[in-house]
Amino acid sequence: MSRRVRQRVEEKGKNKVDSPSYPVIGDEDLAHKVQEYADWTSLPYDTVLYLFTRLNYRDRASLASTCRTWRSLGASSCLWSSLDLRAHKFDLSVAASLATRCADLQKIRFRGVDSADAIIHLKARTLLEISGDYCRKITDATLSMIAARHEALESLQLGPDFCEKITSDAIRVIAFCCPKLKKLRVSGMRDVTSEAIESLAKHCPQLSDLGFLDCLNINEEALGKVVSLRYLSVAGTSNIKWKVALDNWEKLPKLIGLDVSRTTIDHIAVSRLLKSSKSLKVLCALNCPYLEEDKSYSSNRFEGKVLLAMFTDTFDELASIFADNSKKPKNIFSYWRDLIRKDKSIDEIMLWIEWIISHTLLRIAESSNAPGLNDFWLNQGATLLLSLMQSAQEDVQERAATGLATFIVVDDENASIDCGRAEAVMRDGGIRLLLELAKSWREGLQSEAAKAIANLSVNAKVAKAVAEEGGISVLADLAKSMNRLVAEEAAGGLWNLSVGEEHKNAIAQAGGVNALVDLIFRWPNGCDGVLERAAGALANLAADDKCSTEVARAGGVHALVMLARNCKYEGAQEQAARALANLAAHGDSNGNNAAVGQEAGALEALVQLTQSPHEGVKQEAAGALWNLAFDDKNRESIAAFGGVEALVALAKSSSNASTGLQERAAGALWGLSVSEANSIAIGHEGGIPPLIALARSEAEDVHETAAGALWNLSFNPGNALRIVEEGGVVALVHLCSSSVSKMARFMAALALAYMFDGRMDEYAMIGTSLESTSKSVTLNGARTMALDQIEAFIKTFMEHQIFSAGTLSSASSMLSQVSEKARIPEAGHLRCSGSEIGRFVTMLRNPCLTLRACAAFALLQFTIPGGRHAMHHANLMQNAGEARCLRSAAAAAKMPREAKIFVKIVLRNLEHHQAESSKGKKVS
Repeated sequence: MSRRVRQRVEEKGKNKVDSPSYPVIGDEDLAHKVQEYADWTSLPYDTVLYLFTRLNYRDRASLASTCRTWRSLGASSCLWSSLDLRAHKFDLSVAASLATRCADLQKIRFRGVDSADAIIHLKARTLLEISGDYCRKITDATLSMIAARHEALESLQLGPDFCEKITSDAIRVIAFCCPKLKKLRVSGMRDVTSEAIESLAKHCPQLSDLGFLDCLNINEEALGKVVSLRYLSVAGTSNIKWKVALDNWEKLPKLIGLDVSRTTIDHIAVSRLLKSSKSLKVLCALNCPYLEEDKSYSSNRFEGKVLLAMFTDTFDELASIFADNSKKPKNIFSYWRDLIRKDKSIDEIMLWIEWIISHTLLRIAESSNAPGLNDFWLNQGATLLLSLMQSAQEDVQERAATGLATFIVVDDENASIDCGRAEAVMRDGGIRLLLELAKSWREGLQSEAAKAIANLSVNAKVAKAVAEEGGISVLADLAKSMNRLVAEEAAGGLWNLSVGEEHKNAIAQAGGVNALVDLIFRWPNGCDGVLERAAGALANLAADDKCSTEVARAGGVHALVMLARNCKYEGAQEQAARALANLAAHGDSNGNNAAVGQEAGALEALVQLTQSPHEGVKQEAAGALWNLAFDDKNRESIAAFGGVEALVALAKSSSNASTGLQERAAGALWGLSVSEANSIAIGHEGGIPPLIALARSEAEDVHETAAGALWNLSFNPGNALRIVEEGGVVALVHLCSSSVSKMARFMAALALAYMFDGRMDEYAMIGTSLESTSKSVTLNGARTMALDQIEAFIKTFMEHQIFSAGTLSSASSMLSQVSEKARIPEAGHLRCSGSEIGRFVTMLRNPCLTLRACAAFALLQFTIPGGRHAMHHANLMQNAGEARCLRSAAAAAKMPREAKIFVKIVLRNLEHHQAESSKGKKVS
């Protein structure tokens, strides 16, 4: 992905330091205003209390610590009527510290078994409502203790995840201990027995809202004995005996709403319920396959009854609940909420409908790839979720936002979303609505809204809309939250948005870089999601030159190295390594490459990560080492930390790995092999056979980097001989003749030229006379094959008409045509040492005419104006006095025609660079 961000600039007026201002003589009003200061402690108590209600618990504590008066106000019972502990560590010690403030606590929301165990230590005997999620590990003992300590309880909700360890025994205890219970909703129980349900009927006479959702078995007959029920939900429950259920449920005298969504109910059972139940007004049967099989089924004949199904229009159906439904408003939920004259009975029904629809839509969204659902989502599902996000019920809002974040995702592992669904949300005003929720003071809403924005932003069109609506600033602010869940989702949103080239500047200006770096320092341990998302966003931003400087300035190098060294979560390790790779990828344009290498423990950590059991981690670590190896000091330090051994081992084990890992393993060895000592070490360590194997890869990126590594290695005669002995000549010849990459073919030709320019011959003759003879025969055959291929390769850049003219004329225009025809643009990125350039110059005098032509061709590529390192190569040649050798070569009688032309172009290139260098000196 391409990434570009402007440097963060100071916002207009922000952090501005003003000089002292003095009133103008005669301007009495201004003088009076200058002398005025706001005394916050003089605010009325009611105003301060209202401010407290708009803050989360952490900010309330901070505000209460300001002065004694506010400390007293901060402990007011009205501020502690409800607690949402889901984002906080809530254990026995925290509960004990809060107990003095919770005497009048009425409502609590918690998450997980540890929080559930601690609830009783709040000593909130007047607690009316308890709502918990992540309840999979909660046992009968814990739930029974909670019920026993809170006999005033009116509402208990556990879900939507399955409560697998809760049995009917706990339900019986709840019934006995909580006689005032009005609402009970539990998800995922295995069996709900008749004894448990009959206990509820006997001991809880006010129980009007009952939900056993996603259970395996329930006793249908016993449910018919809970005559106080007005609302019943068995959504997602399996193994319902519908005949028994109908015989009993249709007789419930007060039943107004029944939710049978995601069950096996069919049209016959639906018709009977709508016809036989006198009190029933709303039947919700969303995502019921047997019901949907009958395409001709219609509920219109049941006047006064509402059927909510996949094939009905939910908004039209609900409109019939209201007395004046002739106009049928487009959004019945908004119409109901805006009514001035409220009807209590309708409000009760609509609140229940909001809850059960939000629950069912979330469950459907979690299986959004099921067949036949796409039309539902596009036609009404997305609109329903957006309507429910405006509910007055906080849990409905959160579930709707979560459903919105979920239903657009079609492949969570590969971050793939359904573009049609995402754009449907955008068209219905969903982006603006989500951003408003994200700015809520309620942290639960902030978290779920940020998650939805993050997922939607995978789509480029939606990401643009998010940016235009000010979403980047909202996410950057949320990333600064002290609430881990909020910060995690906000970082995920910035990660997705930072993929887009056009959003980088806004992220920087909104303070996103500093916020992301701070997240790593704030939660260095145990917060894997935060760390992965923050590092991923920084990795995207660090790929841009200017923004990488901003990341380094914000302390990003230290933060990312700390993450790479200490974090054990592979997702965070992978993104940290990727970020370090991108920081080091800018070469000489900034000092980040050297800065990463100088950070204590950075190189050692990356070497260790190449041995990770996770392929993504190994790939990014190898990529980082590849980039860092371009710095001389880094290169030697990597080797000192065992980098040669680690990377050779990685290359050996990568035969069945992804092409990305293979490319980076070969690339890292390529970078290290620039050093002669490292090159020899790679050969001794056994690095040549795996590189030859990678050179045979069909993937262009893989065999190109492998060819580069083999080219560097072949500079050493011992390595060159190993390449021959391991069958590398055949692999390089094949690469030189068939690769679609000009660079791969070029570097393969250079490797073959190094191998057979004569330096390897003496090395090969060491040994017994018999061994020397055998090696000589082998080398002669390999030499012939290699030289034939080098000659064929060079000829592919020789257009007969242009070369013929170039032979007869040394005119600049003619040489330019030859140069343009021969040029390999990517070769301009190659940087050679003085010894490498000197070897090619020496090769111009080689007895082999093919090698002369190859050397001239290589020098042409390295000196063509516009190449990244062309000036460097020209200076090396000028300083070594190679111009004389070049002129001699150009005039030599036995020099091949193409070699003469190439040498003439090289001489012209040197003159050009010398002139440019002189201009620069004059200007300076």
